[in-house]
Amino acid sequence: RMFHDDELEESEKFYVGQPRVLLLIYALYNTLVARSEMVCYFVIILNHMISASMITLVLPILIFLWAMLSVPRPSKRFWMTAIVYTEVAIVIKYFFQFGFFPWNKYVDYTKDKPYHPPNIIGIEKKEGYVHYDLVQLLALFFHRSILKCHGLWDEDEKGDSSSNKDDTDDELSLTGGRRDSSASLKSVNLAASVESIHVHFPEQQTAIRRKSSSSVSQLSHRSSFSSHRSKRGKCHGMDLKSKDSTLQVYVPIRQFFYNLIHPDYSAVTDVYVLMFLADTVDFIIIVFGFWAFGKHSAAADITSSLSEDQVPEAFLVMVLIQFGTMVVDRALYLKKTVMGKVIFQVILVFGIHFWMFFILPGVTERKFSQNTVAQLWYFVKCVYFGLSAYQIRCGYPTRVLGNFLTKSYNYVNLFLFQGFRLVPFLTELRAVMDWVWTDTTLSLSSWICVEDIYAHIFILKCWRESEKRYPQPRGQKKKKVVKYGMGGMIIVLLICIVWFPLLFMSLIKSVAGITNKPLDVSITITLGGYQPIFTMSAQQSQLKDLNQTGFNAFLGSYRGNTAALQFLEGYGKEDITLADLEGNSNSLWTISPPSREKMIQGLLDFSAEFTVVLSWSIQRTLETVYPYYIKAPSDSLAKPIKQLLTGTYCRWENITVSLVKNVSEEGVREWWVLNQLGKRYKTSEESLELFIFSDKVSPPSLGFLAGYGIMGLYASVVLVIGKFVREFFSGISHSIMFEELPNVDRILKLCTDIFLVRETGELELEEDLYAKLIFLYRSPETMIKWTREKT
Repeated sequence: RMFHDDELEESEKFYVGQPRVLLLIYALYNTLVARSEMVCYFVIILNHMISASMITLVLPILIFLWAMLSVPRPSKRFWMTAIVYTEVAIVIKYFFQFGFFPWNKYVDYTKDKPYHPPNIIGIEKKEGYVHYDLVQLLALFFHRSILKCHGLWDEDEKGDSSSNKDDTDDELSLTGGRRDSSASLKSVNLAASVESIHVHFPEQQTAIRRKSSSSVSQLSHRSSFSSHRSKRGKCHGMDLKSKDSTLQVYVPIRQFFYNLIHPDYSAVTDVYVLMFLADTVDFIIIVFGFWAFGKHSAAADITSSLSEDQVPEAFLVMVLIQFGTMVVDRALYLKKTVMGKVIFQVILVFGIHFWMFFILPGVTERKFSQNTVAQLWYFVKCVYFGLSAYQIRCGYPTRVLGNFLTKSYNYVNLFLFQGFRLVPFLTELRAVMDWVWTDTTLSLSSWICVEDIYAHIFILKCWRESEKRYPQPRGQKKKKVVKYGMGGMIIVLLICIVWFPLLFMSLIKSVAGITNKPLDVSITITLGGYQPIFTMSAQQSQLKDLNQTGFNAFLGSYRGNTAALQFLEGYGKEDITLADLEGNSNSLWTISPPSREKMIQGLLDFSAEFTVVLSWSIQRTLETVYPYYIKAPSDSLAKPIKQLLTGTYCRWENITVSLVKNVSEEGVREWWVLNQLGKRYKTSEESLELFIFSDKVSPPSLGFLAGYGIMGLYASVVLVIGKFVREFFSGISHSIMFEELPNVDRILKLCTDIFLVRETGELELEEDLYAKLIFLYRSPETMIKWTREKT
């Protein structure tokens, strides 16, 4: 064999014979080596998420606006900048850890203040202040060693030195006869960049050749430059010296972005789907963790806020900004403008970092490093920034055809595509945006018509492909697996939908219900509508729980009363509260003398009716004097329990009412004293007993759904879902012509051809193909010919 080596073969055998755990470690290490660049990015971003200071802010911005935009990879200059900057940051943080600085004397008081200057800068005194910086430096040196091993560390210098070999003595004369290679290179590149800015950029018809990110200031069009440099060297020598420092910064940056926007070649790619998914994840984080972006809202949740018709401002701002960036990103993708994407990337990188690390801590009144939800949102946004940089570096695709879910015809794409179309307004919004930012001669209604036909044909194509993969022999009955699998699942689903409200309301309180004990029990008694004669409330120690012995005795007293036992079946001892109300009214009886005399006359007249009104949550007239048992449901309406107050076991209790007078120097004071006669727990002093049965309530997390009640759930869930199910089972006969198509390949190809000619700018042909598609759907005979099986 050619290139046979015994040692290499023995090495391969030795490697294959190693344990799998060791092979896994080797594979993980090789993955780490292959992606050491991404490891450095991850460590730098993680360091900034935890530190969240101005010192650590510089490198993440440089990653998204320099390193990830460099072609084909970040230059040695970037990695040296990152290494030196990390070392300087470590030294600065170490220097400011000494205790003689004034702000280090009150560390415990200022450590959680987001706008404390040392916290913003990143020079505060704290434990482990340099741990992540050391890990970052270690990752950078590890990547540097990998580049050195592969000979990629000094490739920029080799490229520069090779280009300098072609330079003549004219380049040396421009620098005053200096022979130093680095100084000559610096002067030549600077002069070339200045010349290219003032002379060559307007004249260039093609983009500047791009080799790597380090060649952004190399010489372009050397022959044109040589004809002009002697004059410019004499006339503007002093001017170049005065602008030397400014141009050294401005010119490479301008040249870098110019080469980025106007590449001579590009490896076209399409990562819009991944960017959209990253934005979607950020959108979900905002919705379910919106409280992390607002002030004094750590205990709030979006369902409770929306149920109270309150839209938090922080939630609204974040949602609108996130949605707006997704719309702009879609527009840039459809227009395929790299310049717009670069501008959008720069604005987003600076804007997001300014918002997250300078504005948000002031809004939430806590540091970014203490806001876990904001850290997660920022990390996902960094993934989006990386994908955007990769899209800019490679360039947008020249053809954008159809939906990314329609690239293959299988069950996964079918169900994902149908789920995509079920999202409210997403299909409509996408269709309108595509029509706005795509060159076409079709009207909006025609565009939507083509999209709908394409979606319908794609779904039919998926079903036809599935029928080919799993053919059904002619004359053979359906298998029981299919019938009981699909049919049984549909039957169970329909039954669950019909009975869902009843099951939900029953289980939510019996299984997951929470006992809602009363905190205050108040009694007010009024005679004939006059001034209340008695007001009293029971709180805290006066509200007692029943033990198991008392509860069993309570149940035993109603043995034989079916209605009462049926009612008590739904309650446990933890649901019953005994309220012990003191018999003395807690307020003086302040009634006017005329009303007092009128009330006495009414009480003495036995032929006339005289009502006694007892109120707890609302006032109501009782047929008997005092209810012993009151039910406290989930709403605010408390009422007597009729099952325990009727029949042989009636527990309506009588009370004695007496007026007490107290004569003193201050005058006569009167108040009423009530005493219950039949009390279960005997007490010597005047008092009232009241049993409160508290209904269980749904957990707070499900309160928004349980609050609608059974009828509300039937109206909102069963009827709505039933409407969609009915549409699936009815009206099928009207769609047979467009549903039962044996072969849809020709129609699918026609739709794809419309997309293709639109992308190539053949707008007249687009009109012709659209007219052909409309004619096809208007002519049943032609549709039959087009959709026949191929023979």
